[in-house]
Amino acid sequence: MNCKICGQACRNQFSELMLRRHTVTYWYCQACGFLQTDEPHWLDEAYTSAIANADTGLVFRNNQFNRIVSALLYFTQPRDASFLDFGGGYGMFVRLMRDVGFNFFWYDRYCQNLLAIGFDASQAPGPFAAVTAFEVMEHAPDPMALVREALARAGAKTLIFSTEIFEGEPPARNWWYYAFPTGQHIAFYQRRTLQAMAAQLGLRCYSSGGIHMFTDRQIHPLLFRVITKARVASLLMPWIRRHMRSRMIEDHEALLARS
Repeated sequence: MNCKICGQACRNQFSELMLRRHTVTYWYCQACGFLQTDEPHWLDEAYTSAIANADTGLVFRNNQFNRIVSALLYFTQPRDASFLDFGGGYGMFVRLMRDVGFNFFWYDRYCQNLLAIGFDASQAPGPFAAVTAFEVMEHAPDPMALVREALARAGAKTLIFSTEIFEGEPPARNWWYYAFPTGQHIAFYQRRTLQAMAAQLGLRCYSSGGIHMFTDRQIHPLLFRVITKARVASLLMPWIRRHMRSRMIEDHEALLARS
């Protein structure tokens, strides 16, 4: 199998049971560090629900991403710009970001919008200054195509996303992020993988922990590392909220007027 990022030949790393019934091989690219599964023929089974029942961290992650992205956008993007959340799930992240004051909109082809009704991408003025994609990249059968689609849909040159990365050889099979029983995690990255992807797009890559950014903007790497730390972002939130205007009441009134 060839690498879906750089096209180089991959080596057979290991095989494992996916969804407790499909034997799946994991292929490792030594050139760019990408780890991918066989072609994922089991995805229809894996996505009987768009969000896995075992995803008990969904609310925690959305709250944490809300703080981190608020800090990142506040210091790197125009505050009056519009933003798109790609693969937005139930809409929790969009609602949280609008509550802070950022003009966020929702898009997800697989999941129902429950919490950001009235603010999907089709109702947005566009183009967007940036697009976010949280807990999306590890689900991508074709990561480069997904990134290009997200940027094109937003008309943006900045993508902010999350995924857990590894360094060196692929982690042992007990790495929690493989999530074999769910069958949904099929793509795994190193920092150098992300750098290779950004280079193909003609963009810069910034990465710290599980938060990453592809952008045409020049950002000081230290600034990115500092404001994407969960503790720092939490400390900044009260200050950011004081200088932003929440859209909660404004959105409430707009939705009532439409009904």
